Amino acid sequence: MALDNAEIISNRLNLTRKQVAATLRLLSDGATIPFIARYRKEATGSLDEVALYKIKQHSYQLEALEKRKEFIAQAIDQQGALTDALALRLAASLDPVEIEDIYLPFKPKRRTRAGAAREAGLEPLAKMIMAQNSHDIDKAAKSFAKGDFATPEMAIGGASDIIAEWVSESEKARTLVRQRFARNARITAKVVRGKEEAAANYQNYFDYDKPLRMCGSHNYLALRRAEDEGLLRVSICIDDDEISERLCRMFVRQGADPRSADIVREAVRDGYRRLLRPSIENETASAQKEKADEAAISIFADNVRQLLMEAPLGRKRVLGIDPGFKSGCKVACIDEQGAVMATEVIYPCAPANDLYGSADVLCNLVGRLGIDVIAVGDGTASRETMNFLRDVTFPRPVELKLVSERGASVYSASECARREFPDLDVTVRGAISIARRLLDPLAELVKIDPRSIGVGQYQHDVDQNGLREALDFTVESCVNMVGVDVNTASPELLSHVSGIGTALASYIVERRNEIGRFNNRQQLLDVPRMGKKAFEQSAAFLRISGGDNPLDNTAVHPERYELVERIAADMDVPVEDLIRSQARLENIPLEDYTDRSIGLPTLKDIVEALEKPGRDPRVKEEKPVMFAQDVAAVADLHIGRELTGRIINLTAFGAFVDIGLKINGLLHISQLSEQFVSNPAQIVSVGQQVRVKVIDVDAPRGRVALTMKGVEQS
Repeated sequence: MALDNAEIISNRLNLTRKQVAATLRLLSDGATIPFIARYRKEATGSLDEVALYKIKQHSYQLEALEKRKEFIAQAIDQQGALTDALALRLAASLDPVEIEDIYLPFKPKRRTRAGAAREAGLEPLAKMIMAQNSHDIDKAAKSFAKGDFATPEMAIGGASDIIAEWVSESEKARTLVRQRFARNARITAKVVRGKEEAAANYQNYFDYDKPLRMCGSHNYLALRRAEDEGLLRVSICIDDDEISERLCRMFVRQGADPRSADIVREAVRDGYRRLLRPSIENETASAQKEKADEAAISIFADNVRQLLMEAPLGRKRVLGIDPGFKSGCKVACIDEQGAVMATEVIYPCAPANDLYGSADVLCNLVGRLGIDVIAVGDGTASRETMNFLRDVTFPRPVELKLVSERGASVYSASECARREFPDLDVTVRGAISIARRLLDPLAELVKIDPRSIGVGQYQHDVDQNGLREALDFTVESCVNMVGVDVNTASPELLSHVSGIGTALASYIVERRNEIGRFNNRQQLLDVPRMGKKAFEQSAAFLRISGGDNPLDNTAVHPERYELVERIAADMDVPVEDLIRSQARLENIPLEDYTDRSIGLPTLKDIVEALEKPGRDPRVKEEKPVMFAQDVAAVADLHIGRELTGRIINLTAFGAFVDIGLKINGLLHISQLSEQFVSNPAQIVSVGQQVRVKVIDVDAPRGRVALTMKGVEQS
């Protein structure tokens, strides 16, 4: 009996069939992962978003596999070759490689040497040779000699081409070669002669030789990028003679006619060298690339999640500075809601060095607009700008914060920025983005393609569809975990809310502009295209503060309002008196309110939402990083120097640390801890402040190696 998709996925993920079946049913009904994870816990057994996402991925893979199997079965059937046994094998197989091996002999081919030999009627001769029991194959070949194969030797050569193709299409042969490649293949690289200088960044790979199965994802992606750039020659190597000998033992029969056996032996070697080896090598390289892509995408998604979930500043006024030298520092002031109050350009850095004029402009803005925090982009001239700001005496207390400006230039030139600030210069928009991403990182960073944030590992070299899917999931997860104020959110932020896409987000903003503000969640049903399903999926993630119903500012779903009202009535208090009342909430007899559709998981979530309405799950920000004042260039560093830095990127091989220079230091994975570390994310996270020690300085290549071993972390 064939397994259904729910059972297959449950076996793969070690989940119960009931959990998987419920999830698949909800997904097919149009439910989103954030909605299912939060509001359908009873159905799924409280599966989290990661488990739900894996179920969804496996479901898509199985559906794609089923479509491929149907296509292959139809293609073989059209050739009149689909036997019952073959149909059963196809239907039962769950291995994409196996079904492609089954299809290979029947797959339409371009004109090949074997095809030409078949057209000349040489297949019977090939079968005769393959049987290896004829004692005079050369005599038999004379009767096949004609046309392009005019001599017996040419006829035997054509028959050998057919045998070579049979060998290359043999499932047993392909499995053997595939297993040998998986176990014994090596990847090697050599620098292209004359490209040594251009390939300086790949110096570690100039004479590279490693087992392919031990080649890390970052190594493989680096090798392939260098190969694409024409800087390295990369090869996958294996003992071809050993594999050829194994294949010969597979196809050459014991006690066979010596002449036929020799022909088969040479055909097997030719089939391996010319057809089978290149095919399996490409397949192995593709599998290695897919594995490397998955690792890189996972790391990139984790880094993006950490950036998006950085703590917001809160209700403060921010002055953002996009630093620069010759072109000056662009300044933008925003209020507590992110609205622009003023913009300026100052020139405190070289070559102008207008320190006094710049200080006057900033002091006037700080005093006049009530600025609380100054956010400085961490790009070019950031160090010089921070040093200048530390010497300025402002008319009121202000904090100085260094903010990542990665992606700010992408936002500045985007359609979103042009729509928001049509009359402002591109460079000023960058300063606004820097200020806003300090005010609320999530709300601002969702406006930028995550691939442009620059916190990944070869993100432009990996499968872009897989990357986009993973990042969409990450952004959606973060946005819905935090929740969105429907009366202040941008269209870009709203578009990532569960059940709301780009079109509906724009309709929500248009409706909001028409009526001034939404006073309750029910008004969302008046938005064009906001159907019952979209409302069900989105309403609980859209918050309304100061509205008609206090529950609208909580994570309680509208479908549970009646339940909350019943609980409040049973306790003889109004609903608003339940909110934030820990004593009352702790005394609710939750078991009394369970039924077939509402279990304890949902009731506990409701209590938590009432206890902490509007709670922001984002972690609190650490103290600002104080870079060493006497380190302005790589030349100022020396081995053994301890520094304070900030993790700005994680990769499979370690972490990059901003130490206040134009270049970032590398904390190799082996230098993160005295203990073995398999994943840098186990020790550090993006944005984390760390104490590090310099262990190597390569000034010509602009590289600094760091360690956390033996360094006390404050």
